[in-house]
Amino acid sequence: MTRLVIVDDDPMVRTGLRLIFGGEPDLDLVGEAEDGRQAMDVIRDLRPDVVLMDIRMPNQDGLATTELLLAWLEPPRILVLTTFDADDMVLRALRLGADGFLLKDTPPPKMIEAVRAAAKGEPVLSPSVARQVIAAAAGAREPRQVEARRELATLTEREREVAIEVAKGGSNAEIAECLYMSVATVKANITRIFAKLAADNRVQVAMKVRDAGFI
Repeated sequence: MTRLVIVDDDPMVRTGLRLIFGGEPDLDLVGEAEDGRQAMDVIRDLRPDVVLMDIRMPNQDGLATTELLLAWLEPPRILVLTTFDADDMVLRALRLGADGFLLKDTPPPKMIEAVRAAAKGEPVLSPSVARQVIAAAAGAREPRQVEARRELATLTEREREVAIEVAKGGSNAEIAECLYMSVATVKANITRIFAKLAADNRVQVAMKVRDAGFI
């Protein structure tokens, strides 16, 4: 059972999300918050597995809240909720370590699928939205490209292949099939990639690969 908390200042959005997730047998919507400050208390008390985090909220926005949560010893998975797919705050949240983002108009089945993926540690970046993120970041890409390529140069050739497949959104099983490896070997490679790139999750790996221009 995946424990879920919704953080959004719009009561209509919270109601809609409650309806989407309320009927799923493997998802338990344990709490809600209307701003970042309230969210800190709710999440500390309820310890959810996944948090759906709105970015623009009063008192304390989703960016500040994400940064505080990811400083915890065992933080929840965080999916950023946004209306605008190329919002600079979304890019900043991903770089802080958020596990992905969802547009608020994402179809309910896709939203449910995204929460399940995040709970398993898989990235949540739909191809159409990821293109917008990359385009929004293009203006500042060159300095990051140099740094990203320097970091990726610390990987072995096999680890780099795995990192590229991670950036493409592949699951462990899909990467294993693509690269003719066992799932256990893929997991071992990803663990080493996280350590070498100082990455906390697959989204951060994906962004480094994209910054480097490898996909």
